Amino acid sequence: MRVALVTDAWHPQINGVVSTLLQTMKEMQRLGIDVLRISPEQFTTVPCPSYPEIRLAVFPDPKVSEMLREFQPDAIHIATEGTLGVAARKWCIAKKFRFTTSYHTQFPEYVRARWPIPLAVSYGYMRWFHDAAAQTMVSTRKMQLLLEQRGFRHLKRWGRGVDTELFRPTENYVSGSAPLFTYLGRVSIEKNVETFLTLDLPGRKVVIGDGPDREILESRFSNVRFTGVLKGPALVSELNSASALVFPSRTDTFGLVMLEAMACGVPVAAFPVTGPIDVVTPGVTGELNDDLRLAALAALKLDRYQIRKVALTRSWANATAEFLDNLVPVRRITTVALHRPEESSIRA
Repeated sequence: MRVALVTDAWHPQINGVVSTLLQTMKEMQRLGIDVLRISPEQFTTVPCPSYPEIRLAVFPDPKVSEMLREFQPDAIHIATEGTLGVAARKWCIAKKFRFTTSYHTQFPEYVRARWPIPLAVSYGYMRWFHDAAAQTMVSTRKMQLLLEQRGFRHLKRWGRGVDTELFRPTENYVSGSAPLFTYLGRVSIEKNVETFLTLDLPGRKVVIGDGPDREILESRFSNVRFTGVLKGPALVSELNSASALVFPSRTDTFGLVMLEAMACGVPVAAFPVTGPIDVVTPGVTGELNDDLRLAALAALKLDRYQIRKVALTRSWANATAEFLDNLVPVRRITTVALHRPEESSIRA
């Protein structure tokens, strides 16, 4: 099987979209699937306004067309709605090839947080983009219901996983010490980090990550430790020190960092909104409450062993199996042919 995966989100970005695609590609490689990745570093790019770490490919159509034509994929998945995604979508429609997309980010809400653009306008663009797909993959039941209410069609579920070998309990957490409340993710307005920082909580607070709002928040909240971006063992070590992960976002479609915390045995405190409502099991892996302070305090009482036990059931192998089941052949080939393992490679 040959799968083309087109994404405007890739390294050096560090976010849930990139992590999801990277892990999915690794699983496909393990299954012997030949993957072509089309991503920004292969093109001339410009920084996205207000998101300079996101690079948008400039006039990518000719090269995208050439790469897809030469690869001759059995299935095409377009992961994002940026310039590369639009170019691949255009090529598929011109060739009358079927393709799938995925809805990773509540882009209209992100845009609205920065500019006075009506949600109806942004959602109109998103519907236009995804309605051409044979299927659009969404990460949670709640997100599927919300998009259906906004007129999206052909929605399929594609869950997420966590690397439980990397994210695992260590000896960093000290029971009985002053609580340490941790935020992990992009430090930007749409993530609602300021709400976490203003909570009246005992103990200390830590922010792991970077973003356009870090400098101003760091100057305003001098009692909070900002670590910047952490990866690998350093991230796992910092996570394990946390008494609870506080996830203040109201706009995430999933929130992969919650699974990463849970795999370390760390409870999650969040609002009962899209993302957390499908990831967190209240009273077991975390607490959901419209009063985020109460959720954070209640999370301290949960059993870290049980939290880790739940996280062990969320594997990337299972998530990738869902992804593969949702793919559609660009041409009419049999399901057996679509899923036949072949020589493995990932092309960059």
